[in-house]
Amino acid sequence: MSMIQPGRGLLSVSLAAMAAALVLACAPATVSEEDAAEEPAVEQSGPAREYYEIRRYSLDDEGSRDTVLAYLENALVPALNRAGLDRVGVFGVEPPAEGEDPLEPVDALSVWAIIAFPGIEDFVGMKATLEADAAYLEAAAPMYATPTREPIYERVESWFLHAFKGMPVMELPPQTAAGEDRIFELRLYESHNEDTARRKVHMFDNGEIDIMRDVDMAPLLYGELLIGANVPALVYILSAPDMESHREHWQAFSDHPEWKRMRVMEMYKGTVSGIENVFLRPTAFSQI
Repeated sequence: MSMIQPGRGLLSVSLAAMAAALVLACAPATVSEEDAAEEPAVEQSGPAREYYEIRRYSLDDEGSRDTVLAYLENALVPALNRAGLDRVGVFGVEPPAEGEDPLEPVDALSVWAIIAFPGIEDFVGMKATLEADAAYLEAAAPMYATPTREPIYERVESWFLHAFKGMPVMELPPQTAAGEDRIFELRLYESHNEDTARRKVHMFDNGEIDIMRDVDMAPLLYGELLIGANVPALVYILSAPDMESHREHWQAFSDHPEWKRMRVMEMYKGTVSGIENVFLRPTAFSQI
């Protein structure tokens, strides 16, 4: 199954354009076109690169959705917080605007979760931590009590990411702390092999992240997909107070002179073979 429902693009930006480079001339980490593909690994400085798990709960009806949301709010999120994982986002899919194609029921009902892990050991130990948490097991009992013939969810799909060097730690938008309305766009870029995927990550680390910040796209995270059906691929998530602002940010990105200068660079051509996106709106109890 695809990670994201098809057919919901934000702007009329071509695949070739989105696959191209955006490298700021003033960025200190920028390298020449000739040297980029052979650039040696740079020693990590500053914060350690985080890991992220993205989950999608595929659901058939509103009752099942309510059960999953109650489980996340009352059981999983508090348990993860007790374990020191304090950035757990829970989202529904933003409905399409008037005139856009309606979502498939499985997409409209789906619930998404994002969990930030400071280190991979936190992810590896999560299952054992939950199983040893009596408060979690008690709060999760309604979820676990469902009969075999009446499953709550069709499946829980999971993708595991490693943060980019260019943005090693999740950056929450100001609307999160203020409790204000916000939307997120999750974008997935597939590549046709590991080398082109690596060069696409290089492009982000050496300029595109900077330009997205410059035009107020307020990125939440960038991650290389380590485990998931779409490998080789990367995922990044942008934020905005509303859809109108988000469209304006994308237009500013498209018009940026560095984008226009760098999108034809040979070293980044053909690095993306497919793009998917989904718009997410956080629940009232989301920590992202």
